Amino acid sequence: MSRRAICVIPARLGSSRYPGKPLAPLLGLPLVLHVYERCRLSDRLERVVVATCDAEIAEAVRAHGGAAVMTADAHERATDRAEEAVANLNLGLAGNDFVLMVQGDEVLVSPEMIDRMVDTYDSAPVPALNLVSRLYRTEDHDDPNTVKVVAAPDGRALYLSRAPIPSRARAAAPAYQQTGVIGFSASFLREFGRLPQTALEKIESVDMLRVLEHGLTLTLIHTETETIGVDTPDDRARAEEVLAADPVTPRYLPPSR
Repeated sequence: MSRRAICVIPARLGSSRYPGKPLAPLLGLPLVLHVYERCRLSDRLERVVVATCDAEIAEAVRAHGGAAVMTADAHERATDRAEEAVANLNLGLAGNDFVLMVQGDEVLVSPEMIDRMVDTYDSAPVPALNLVSRLYRTEDHDDPNTVKVVAAPDGRALYLSRAPIPSRARAAAPAYQQTGVIGFSASFLREFGRLPQTALEKIESVDMLRVLEHGLTLTLIHTETETIGVDTPDDRARAEEVLAADPVTPRYLPPSR
């Protein structure tokens, strides 16, 4: 059964770790516009829109020819911003339509990743699913800016943490990081916005822990492809180098730019 699928990209200038990062240039294009263009490459999405509380971001997106929707500046979590954006867009989504949230710093998101998220949901709708990518560097496993995740054998998320999980104390096991590529049924996204924030969510600063702490299921989609969430200026420099060699980049950014 085919369902409607839209994409919301939350972005704000007030990041505590890297203020102004959505408009930081990579290969001459602001970070958030790389994410926007890479999402638009998926033909599974009916609409792609940037959700922001900052006029500067909205103006940059619209000047680029993109779509932006304004949201309140009080949101601490990207998912809450995405929920307001969907409500403000008033698209008439059915409860089982799909909302894909791609955070505005997920610069290496690919149309193939997006297609897989949409197709997985379309074949077996679940309330929430999250793309997780393989970690290959020990420093990323130890980095508190990287949210690690562990899963049950059936793909359900067990826990997400800024600590290095699973432990490397006894054996080296594959480690995965949570990405900011998260999908919801439209009805569950509305429900999520009404759920109270939870203790571990606040401690770890990971909004998907709200799902687990309320006894709900978060389904994980694993990819062996490395991703980079730009949290610091060092991440920006690393991401720019990877973008220059990434085969997706020339599909939206002319080499001469």
